[in-house]
Amino acid sequence: MRNHEVRVHRSEENLAREDQLAWKLAEVAADPVEVSEEVTDMVINRVIDNASVAAASLNRAPIVAARGQATAHPVSRHGEGATVFGLDAGERTSPEWAAWANGVAVRELDFHDTFLAAEYSHPGDNIPPILAVAQHLAAARGLSGRDLVRGIATGYEVQVDLVKGISLHKHKIDHVAHLGPSAAAGIGTLLGLDAETIFQAVGQALHTTTATRQSRKGEISTWKAHAPAFAGKMAVESVDRAMRGQTSPTPIYEGEDGVVAWLLDGPEGRYTVPLPEAGEAKRAILDTYTKEHSAEYQAQAWIDLARKLHHAHPELVEHPERIESVRIETSHHTHYVIGSGANDPQKYDPTASRETLDHSIPYIFTVALQDGTWHHVGSYSPERAARPDTVELWHKVTTVEDPEWTRRYHSLDISEKAFGGAVVIRLADGTELRDEIAVADAHPLGARPFAREQYAQKFRTLAADVLEAGEIERFLEVAQRLPELGPEELGQLTIVAAPGKLLTPPADGIF
Repeated sequence: MRNHEVRVHRSEENLAREDQLAWKLAEVAADPVEVSEEVTDMVINRVIDNASVAAASLNRAPIVAARGQATAHPVSRHGEGATVFGLDAGERTSPEWAAWANGVAVRELDFHDTFLAAEYSHPGDNIPPILAVAQHLAAARGLSGRDLVRGIATGYEVQVDLVKGISLHKHKIDHVAHLGPSAAAGIGTLLGLDAETIFQAVGQALHTTTATRQSRKGEISTWKAHAPAFAGKMAVESVDRAMRGQTSPTPIYEGEDGVVAWLLDGPEGRYTVPLPEAGEAKRAILDTYTKEHSAEYQAQAWIDLARKLHHAHPELVEHPERIESVRIETSHHTHYVIGSGANDPQKYDPTASRETLDHSIPYIFTVALQDGTWHHVGSYSPERAARPDTVELWHKVTTVEDPEWTRRYHSLDISEKAFGGAVVIRLADGTELRDEIAVADAHPLGARPFAREQYAQKFRTLAADVLEAGEIERFLEVAQRLPELGPEELGQLTIVAAPGKLLTPPADGIF
């Protein structure tokens, strides 16, 4: 890897294009290096993972609305269109709208993969826009499953590298500002575009996808699922414009009126972004990790620790009134974003939205401790949240920042990087129970790391209520042949709901 230094440049400095971060990202995307077998295997896992959470979301309101918007648009020229999760593979729409609908479905339950460093991210959000373009142009450009794998590997590489180097949340910018450029770069690799075209697309994608983090603060709305889908849609449109010769603001990151100067650290800001050398394999997907539970990633390890305590200390479950307080010692992010340090009263409100509750570690730890398990629907139901003994215990749970857990959270050494912490449960008689966890059980370094078997089982479990058994096995068979798929088979990388299972989108709207 090579480190690319990023700082603000005055206009009169005339920063050379070849020294701009957007150009460096374009060079990575244009590099025709092959994808390793290990990375290919993980790409397949994440394609399955995305389909899992999308299947479980198909009849949730944001997905129904997004699907209605997408299907209101005809297939655009120059291609055969892209599939929409839930619909028959022959029912297609324009690729940017397929990226939109499928992106919302993938993101809605907060249940797919993650990478956390200087910034936060869900790199699997790259897959819907890259896949949509691949399906649309498969026949016209002779695209194969191998091309799709290469595009996805680039999307992950660019996003992970940006997340390692540039913090957005520090300045309350939403993390999807890294997703627009990464998806545009991935599409560029998929299509074999030159560095100049990808450079223009990356700049446009960044410029159109910067927004504030209010979407993840206070009462969290349905837009949380739409935000990454919008970034994917903008990436598709940005590549299209760049292919037509249209240019972007330059330098988009380093300019004196650019992103760093006015949205991030300001005129004196400096960042270091690690990027692969020319000819170096893109392996960043191997640093990412998926979720066993439907909740914010920082909650994964806490759910695992809570269910462990549930079984090890049944007296806490049978007599919750004995618990005087629960103190969670954790990283800066967990404390201030999903913990009591956020100072969001909604995180303790039993009438709060599902989106808010899955960003409340006090709620999540309480329910997992009491139930000894976690369910993507039942654990968030209004009835479950309002249970009196839950509400009482919930309000006894607080978080504090521990500098050592913060240091481990930000470490770029994967062997020590951690997303958990320690919990101290103080009982009414003055005794204390203390335990800790560094990473989730499903993490590559966890107690039960996810492998192909677990990804397939997650898909079978989440899809069982909406897909027929034969469709579940058909998709798994196709997905596992991903690098071998020909142009005529890319359209099979979708899921079709069983007859009568899919809700019809409402007619309200403009489209």
